[in-house]
Amino acid sequence: MTRRKPNRQSGVPYMTERPLWTPGPDRMAASNLARFMAPLGLTSFVEVLNHSIEEPEAFWSRLWDFCEVKAETRGARIIADGTKMPGAKFFPDARLNYAENLLRRNDDSDALVFRGEDKVRRRMSWAELNQAVARLHRAFAAAGVRAGDRVCAIVPNMPESIVAFLAASSLGAIWSSCSPDFGERGILDRFGQIAPKILITCDGYFYAGKTIRMAEKVASVLKDLKSVERALVIDYIGEADEVARALPRGQTLAGFVAAQSGAPIRFAQLPPDHPLYILYSSGTTGIPKCIVHGAGGILLKHLSEHVLNTDTKPTDKLFYFSTCGWMMWNWLVSGLAAGATLLLYDGSPFHPSERVLFDYADEEGMTIFGTSAKYIDAVKKSGLVPKDTHRLTSLRAMLSTGSPLSAESFDFVYSGIKQDMQLASISGGTDICGCFVGGNPLSPVWRGEIQGAMLGVAVDVYDESGKPVRGEKGELVCVRPFPSMPVMFWNDPDGSKYHNAYFARFPGIWCHGDFAEITPHGGMIIHGRSDATLNPGGVRIGTAEIYAQVEQVPEVIEALAIGQDWDGDVRVVLFLRLRAGAELDDELVARIRKKIRDGASPRHVPAKLVAVADIPRTKSGKITELAVRDVVHGRDVKNREALANPEALDLYRDIPALRN
Repeated sequence: MTRRKPNRQSGVPYMTERPLWTPGPDRMAASNLARFMAPLGLTSFVEVLNHSIEEPEAFWSRLWDFCEVKAETRGARIIADGTKMPGAKFFPDARLNYAENLLRRNDDSDALVFRGEDKVRRRMSWAELNQAVARLHRAFAAAGVRAGDRVCAIVPNMPESIVAFLAASSLGAIWSSCSPDFGERGILDRFGQIAPKILITCDGYFYAGKTIRMAEKVASVLKDLKSVERALVIDYIGEADEVARALPRGQTLAGFVAAQSGAPIRFAQLPPDHPLYILYSSGTTGIPKCIVHGAGGILLKHLSEHVLNTDTKPTDKLFYFSTCGWMMWNWLVSGLAAGATLLLYDGSPFHPSERVLFDYADEEGMTIFGTSAKYIDAVKKSGLVPKDTHRLTSLRAMLSTGSPLSAESFDFVYSGIKQDMQLASISGGTDICGCFVGGNPLSPVWRGEIQGAMLGVAVDVYDESGKPVRGEKGELVCVRPFPSMPVMFWNDPDGSKYHNAYFARFPGIWCHGDFAEITPHGGMIIHGRSDATLNPGGVRIGTAEIYAQVEQVPEVIEALAIGQDWDGDVRVVLFLRLRAGAELDDELVARIRKKIRDGASPRHVPAKLVAVADIPRTKSGKITELAVRDVVHGRDVKNREALANPEALDLYRDIPALRN
């Protein structure tokens, strides 16, 4: 493939003469989106995107009908206060239930397939899923759970977690979850704010071949969660009875539902803004914010993303590698509303080997493979070439999020995994429990670029003065309302926390906090979080631009860049985790600097390079530039419990190389 040289002025370093992948006419014609567009007389993605933004009432009304949303009533109004942001209401007069829309199938085909590393294999049909939800619905109701009560869970990504979530939402209870690897303080910082009535946990879990038990941690958590009336234990490692006996107010989940019927239930019909679940900000700069999402808005946004943008069909086997502490788990579960079979995995994606998820793909006929940019990079660096070791005949799309996907990882997906496949890099966040930009089934995939905006969201890129820019980096914004804006923040009675999080920068405009760029193809490049943007000499630099270059160096496993205040300016410091046996000597330093200079620009070249043994990251796997920056500058990190490996922060204190 012929490539252009980097375009320094436009800041678009990844332009190519030809796309890496283009959907064929048969594939486009068979897509859900083509069927959606046909009655509207639309023929291209640009046309349907413009329609979704310029005529939002027509778009969301058609989506409701196209996806056959189940509701007691839809109501006459489609959007109320449609110019208010925040404040717009979608289908404000409707009455519906999120869980009912996910449980529309009730047959003997697979709804859920589960792998717990190499220890557990299970399947659950649609009929079994409906019955399990019905039994737990009745058990919750008998225990006094009502609409608005909080049901919290410390659980792996397994069938019982989905059953519990759907049973809670079937009653109108509010769900909130985290993964079992969260520390005690991290759990309490989240659930302690929302006073749950029910706490669900597992007896333990598996990771990297090890069995980790939960009893001691959960017992300690329950001492501070005084609101919990029942603690229910899922049997995962075979010790649920013992754990339940050890917990105050403890009971096994199996015992809790034993007397209940699996007959069909009546789902609570509630307003679209009724809270569905509470998600949390990363909490690396203070106690996590409790972000409340409404059932109707989430259902509509996820239907749009699954059915139209991702082209998910009832015949699909949908996988996303996620824990229950990351919003991608919530997104994955909504794939049931498209009728798809969900492929669940809990544990290390490299146990017992780097082949494990690709083995899963072949064994189950996976059609949509969702993962993180970091996973793709790790597979590349492991030496595995899946196209040579696996069939992957059913795989038609790979989704990537969590951090920007480098251009070189685009290359690896097509050269090392599968050539005839859509690669959809997607980006959004916990704040909207969905995506602002991502893939679509009608557009080509260009190297290093997200395909474009998601349907129904009016995204743009603004400069510092609040004016739209093209071919330049700026703030990712959304200029019109969309359904999955948070209903509110918990414990934010005057809405000030909510307003300050998104609308303080540009009044009436959602400012997302990503440093982004719209390309000449109409695609998007995310250059990292704008609050972690480097600013040497007054020039804004995205950290992802540096990582894309340095992580091509064979000796480098991963990197983290910060701006260090120095001599009245800011200098770029690059921390490197190296492969075993590698040394950050003068030769490697020179090679890394040259790679960054040639691949990005001289301004991206770090002033200091420092080798470290570990890089701190959040529970969802994102590196934490801001926490490291605070440590380097001698400031306290306010919430170490938000990190998966908080001990790594100590590696960044008082580094001699950063004193001169």
